[in-house]
Amino acid sequence: MKNGIEVEICAGSLNDVITASAFALVDRIELNCALELGGLTPSFCTLKNALAHSDKRIIAMIRPRPAGFIYTDSEKNVMYEDAFQFLEAGAHGIVFGSLNEDHTVDMPFVIKMTELIHSYGAIAVFHKAFDDTDDPFRAAESLAQAGVDRILTSGKQADALKGAALIRALNERFGQRICFLPGGGVNESNVKEILRISGSTQIHMSAKETIDQDGRYFAVSADRIQNILANI
Repeated sequence: MKNGIEVEICAGSLNDVITASAFALVDRIELNCALELGGLTPSFCTLKNALAHSDKRIIAMIRPRPAGFIYTDSEKNVMYEDAFQFLEAGAHGIVFGSLNEDHTVDMPFVIKMTELIHSYGAIAVFHKAFDDTDDPFRAAESLAQAGVDRILTSGKQADALKGAALIRALNERFGQRICFLPGGGVNESNVKEILRISGSTQIHMSAKETIDQDGRYFAVSADRIQNILANI
């Protein structure tokens, strides 16, 4: 924690977890794979190794594929089973999301997942599927009623700075019932302004760099974490 702000790093690999875990001011890590695709479900072995190599809270992503958040029953069954296995292994939280065809919150599935997560004493986080909902205030009310603990959002904009005013409005209306975690495009130059405008006391960032190795992929940069932390 830095100046009362909880810091979450979005990791796409075990190496990213190890990099982020070296920083005392990092509070937790959201574990994914394929950050190039917006973050997908990591492997079970990646989670087990992350838990073994890090003293940070590990929040595991459950997202079976890129491109949208309207899932079939078979996809939701896999998501539920992945969440169960991750919680059994010791994940401190699960981040997930699911929408109906009209882009409202898929309440039956969200309630089912949240009840599972809470049965392990873990944190239920609704990811940026929130930004695909038709009405963010109605969606926030639905998620609060479902018992979700936190919503990751860029305020329905391309990045969290552009969406910070909406995040503030959501904090003002629902902040006593559910937490809003700004994320998306967070960097050294805008992190302070995002926090100021949004009124949030948490921030989510990948602090990534592009690695070119017979193709390109994203990796967490220790230098970028350091620079962003210096600006909080």
